[in-house]
Order: sequence, then C-alpha cells, then structure tokens
Amino acid sequence: MASDDIRALSEALAADPASLAFVPLGEALRRRGDLEVALRVALRGAERHGTRPDAHDLVARIAVDLGDLERAIVEWETVLRIDPAHAGARKGLGFICFQLGRLEEAASHLSVALSLSPGDGSLAAALQTVRDELAVREESSGRSTMQFSREAMAADPGGAAVRQRQTADPPARPTLGLAAVREQPDADAGALFDDLLEGQRSAAMLLDGDGLVLAGRYVSADGRDLAALIGAQLSGVSDEATRAMRHLGLGGWRQIVFETEAASVAMAPSRDGVLLVAAARPIPLGFVRRVLERALARAVEWLGGAA
Repeated sequence: MASDDIRALSEALAADPASLAFVPLGEALRRRGDLEVALRVALRGAERHGTRPDAHDLVARIAVDLGDLERAIVEWETVLRIDPAHAGARKGLGFICFQLGRLEEAASHLSVALSLSPGDGSLAAALQTVRDELAVREESSGRSTMQFSREAMAADPGGAAVRQRQTADPPARPTLGLAAVREQPDADAGALFDDLLEGQRSAAMLLDGDGLVLAGRYVSADGRDLAALIGAQLSGVSDEATRAMRHLGLGGWRQIVFETEAASVAMAPSRDGVLLVAAARPIPLGFVRRVLERALARAVEWLGGAA
C-alpha cells in the first residue's frame, strides 16, 4: 500500500476513532515493517471492537512478526471463541504449537484449518510435516518401551519370539515431496542443494507457487526439517514481488536479498514458485548470492530445463 493510502487511512481513523479503518491501516503498517505502530493501531481497534475476529487476528499476526508468541496465542484463541471456523486463527495456532513442540495441538488446529480451506496446498504440507514429527515421536517412544520390556523379560525363556519381533526393523516412513510423482526414485529431492552449501550453516529450498516444497530442506538446530512450515509462510511471495515490481514500473523481479538479526536471505523466482537460500549472519552475503545462482541453475536442470 502506498504512503498516500496509509496517510488517508490514518486521517480517516483520526477523524473517527470508531472507524474500521484500523484494520487495513494496521495491515499496511505491518507489511511496511512499522510493527510497533501497527500494534498500537491494532490494539486500540481491538479494544473498541472486541467482538470482531479480524481485529484480534490482526493483533495476533503483528505479534508473531514481533516474536511475541504468547500474545499471538491469546489473540487467536479469542478469535476462535468468536468464530470457531476462522481458518487463519487455526493456521496461526497450528504453526505456533509446532514451534513450541505441542504437536498434537498443532495437528488438531491444522486439520481444522485444512477442512475449512481444502484447496490450500501449504496447509496440507504443514499438516503432513506435523504428522511425520508425531510418527517419529511415537516411534522413539515405542523403542524405549520395547527396550524396557526386553530387560524385564530377559529371564523368560518363552519371550524369545516376542523379543525377535520387537527388534525387527520398523516400517519405513512415507516420504514427502514430488520425487515419487516425478518417477525419480534414485534422486533425493531433499538433498538436491546440499553439496552447494559447502558445509556452512545455511539452507536452500525450492517452492512451488502454493508454498509446497519441491526440493531442498531447512533443518533447525534441533534437527527438524522446517521446510514445509517455512514454505507455507512464503506461499504467494513470488506473486507479491511481481505485483510490487509492476506497481513500481521496474519490470520483472530477479532477486531479493535481505538481512535479519539472525540470517541473510536471498530469493529468486523459479517457474511459478521461488528458490530460497538462507545462511547465518556471520556467513558473507556474497556466499549466499553465489549459492543462490548455483542453486537456481540446479533447480532449472532438475525441473527439466524450464526456468
């Protein structure tokens, strides 16, 4: 939203503090990065319009951008008390619960969100990731239980058959991604860019237009692959960049490079989606750009030569 539009909304809200202009104004300020101002606007609006779910949803989304997950949870739970079928609140709570390790709650919220928005591919991917994490947790718990059982039954000669079944290899977990659909059983889509990262604290992943992960991964410090959740958050980013360039009359976009407190990030369009490379801040920005260029060439080849 242009500065003139933000000014017009601010003037409208000043003229009538009870106006609903606080919703588009707060969203515009959030998108521009003026988070503290956006939060003040949203909180005043939510106080005046406490029964509007969009008011509390706006506060929650700004709180997430500020890293205040506790406030976001409170606001989205308020949204659900007003409107239990609010897909955005379900989706937001699902992501936060996943980040906090509350996997059962995350799966519950994301399942409801997907039932409300069945065409949202990013939600389906996020839900699958959470279910995979739950499967890993249950599998680990099962192994611990079986180890305890083996020790307890060690003196029982009749337990040999049981012990043999308990030590059998667990069934393989289903894989995500499009490798099977593309009939590339020998290609590990998740490792497509690993050799380009040179062992640095960095990540690369290829997303389609819906935020679904086609290749690559984003592994957190505790070993979890967060690519699906990050992809869901970036759903539509390529379209947003294209619209912004069109609005500014700058032609098509080729790269976006930015730095945060924790990482340096570079993105480039690829087909209808986006290629993302991120690295810890101590790593030179030139490395990030070099990896982006090489990963983009790799992605074009992997996709069959189509940019």
